[in-house]
Amino acid sequence: MVQKMFGIVNFSGFLISSVLLNITPGSDTIYILSKSATGGRKRGIASALGISTGILIHTLLAAVGLSIVLAKSAVLFNILKIAGATYLIVMGIKAIISKESIISGNENEKNNDLLHVYKQGILTNVLNPKVALFFLALLPQFVDVGNTYGPLPFILLGCTFFVTSTIWTIIIACLSSLVTGILNRNEKISSISNKAAGMVYIGLGLNLLRAKVAN
Repeated sequence: MVQKMFGIVNFSGFLISSVLLNITPGSDTIYILSKSATGGRKRGIASALGISTGILIHTLLAAVGLSIVLAKSAVLFNILKIAGATYLIVMGIKAIISKESIISGNENEKNNDLLHVYKQGILTNVLNPKVALFFLALLPQFVDVGNTYGPLPFILLGCTFFVTSTIWTIIIACLSSLVTGILNRNEKISSISNKAAGMVYIGLGLNLLRAKVAN
């Protein structure tokens, strides 16, 4: 039965949970929406793929048990938390003071920018210790206590979450860019969008500082 394949219990329940969790707005969703709103569809998709890559990294960490160390070590947790918050706040300040037009630049610059946005997405997700704790809380619930497959069921569940998350985040990136695409062609509105996005990043960074290590 699929329900107990490879040490996984109630896979259908996990799939439903994943979809519901994906469509629930969170910091990653806000980040992708802000990138799509200020930079268009390609930037939005690049940020979504970056976030998804971060999910894969967290999956591997949870599978090999490193996330457990992070969850139990207040020092490591706080170091990662401060690093992630600092990164988001710096991103926010840069967006606020930037005077560059969102749609300016040649094709090579745009391609380089997409790679930069992708890397930002990875760091935004990986440097968020709450994501590591989320995986530690979610994945074990769907793994058989008598599991003999080692880290395999955790990896399969994480990859499933990766797929559902990627599909959803690309959808919201495309929809957001469609709504804001026309507005962003106006230089004044584009500048306001940049500043609004900057405030979002700073808010996410400050919110991350509130995270606490698991007891």
